[in-house]
Amino acid sequence: CRLFPVLQHVISQHAFGVEVYEGSILLPCLISSVPLRPTVVWSRYDLTPSTVHQRDLQGDDLKNQNQRYRDRTSMKTDALDTGDLSLTLRKPRLSDSGTYTCTITAFGNEKRLADVELQVKGQHQHLL
Repeated sequence: CRLFPVLQHVISQHAFGVEVYEGSILLPCLISSVPLRPTVVWSRYDLTPSTVHQRDLQGDDLKNQNQRYRDRTSMKTDALDTGDLSLTLRKPRLSDSGTYTCTITAFGNEKRLADVELQVKGQHQHLL
């Protein structure tokens, strides 16, 4: 049984292209101007804890990360410089299906940048 991630739709203020790599999927989130002292959080609010990945100026802060995502998420090292806050999720599982929310917080102001609906589907391969 092989799993194939399917990105159903992206709801945000921007239209995003979707990149899918073998064994991983890119959840898009872009911002044109990154505020000072930002914290970026990718969340799934149907989980406890809800944090999938968190990044601030010091780097990744994964102490509150939901353990099902341990060692499977990453953001580009220059994300806070470029505004490309997209999240790479490695080895997608059926249980990864759900809505992922990208938010950025600076000086107590939180802005929701993107909601990405991910559906991971299994496909059985039959030998003839």
